Amino acid sequence: MPADLNDRLVVAISSRALFDFEEENRVFEQADDAAYMRLQLDRLERPASPGVAFQLVRKLLAFNTSDAQRDRVEVVLLSRNDPVSGLRVFNSAKHHGTPIERGVFTRGRAPYQYLHALQANLFLSAEPDDVRAALHAGYPAAQVYPESARASEAHPDEVRIAFDGDAVLFSDEAERVYQAEGLPAFQQHEADRAALPLPPGPFKPLLEALHRLQKASTDGSTPMRLRTALVTARSAPAHERAVRTLMHWNITVDEAMFLGGLDKGPFLREFQPDFFFDDQAGHVQSAARHVPVGQVHSAATSSPA
Repeated sequence: MPADLNDRLVVAISSRALFDFEEENRVFEQADDAAYMRLQLDRLERPASPGVAFQLVRKLLAFNTSDAQRDRVEVVLLSRNDPVSGLRVFNSAKHHGTPIERGVFTRGRAPYQYLHALQANLFLSAEPDDVRAALHAGYPAAQVYPESARASEAHPDEVRIAFDGDAVLFSDEAERVYQAEGLPAFQQHEADRAALPLPPGPFKPLLEALHRLQKASTDGSTPMRLRTALVTARSAPAHERAVRTLMHWNITVDEAMFLGGLDKGPFLREFQPDFFFDDQAGHVQSAARHVPVGQVHSAATSSPA
C-alpha cells in the first residue's frame, strides 16, 4: 500500500523558513537564479545554519516515536528552490539531526498548489505571495520573518505556540467593525454578541490539529509536551466572546492574555514561544525582537487584536 499522511500534523515549510539562506537569497536578488544555483552547488557539503522555524520543526518532530506506525508529525520541504539547492537543504537537515524525508522543489514556481496533496495543516514561507495564495486557498499559512529572534532553549521538552485572535484563530469579522467604527463600537459589538461564537479564522484547523496532538501526547509515549497561548489586544468586555468561542469549539488553550492594546512583545518574551502568529505588521515587528514570528496576511490590515 502507498504511504499516506492521514492522522498526522503536516507542516510544509520553505527552505528559508527552516534554514538561514539569507546570504544566498541576496545573491539571488542581486544577480539571478543561475548565480544562486552555482552558489548552492558550491556549498552543497556545507550545512546551512538553523533558521527561524528550525526549533519549532525539531520539537514537533520529537512527537514521533521509534515506531513509525505511531508517527504523529510530518514535515515536508515545499520550496521554490531548484532540486540541486534542495539537495543542500536535505543535507543540512541530516547534519542537524532533523529527520525530514519528503520535499517538493519547484525552481521559482509558486509551490502552494501542492498543499492539497500534502494535506497540510500549516505552511511556513518567507515569500509573502506564496503565503497569501495559500491562505486564499484555505490553508493556515504565515510569512516568516527570517530576522526574528530565535526561540529560547529554556523549555527543551515543550513546544510552545502563541496565536493572535482576530484574523488568525477567529475571522476578521470584529476587526472590520473596529476599522470602520472605532474601539467603542468594537467593544459594544462584541459585548452584544458575547454568546455568539466567532466564525473560524484561517488558523482554527491548525489549533484543532495541535489540540489532537496535545491529547495524544498525554499517553506517555513521547517526552515532548505542547503548550498554547492566545495573545490578543482584546480586553473586557470583548474577551468573553473569544473565550466562549473556544469553548464552543471544544478547544482549550493553556494561557490567554487579554492585553487591551499593550505591546505584545514583552509578554511574548515571558511566554517564550517557539513561534507566534499574528496578522498585523506592527505586532509582528514588535514580537520579532523577542521570539520567532510569522505574519498571517489578512484583508483587514489594522485591528485591536
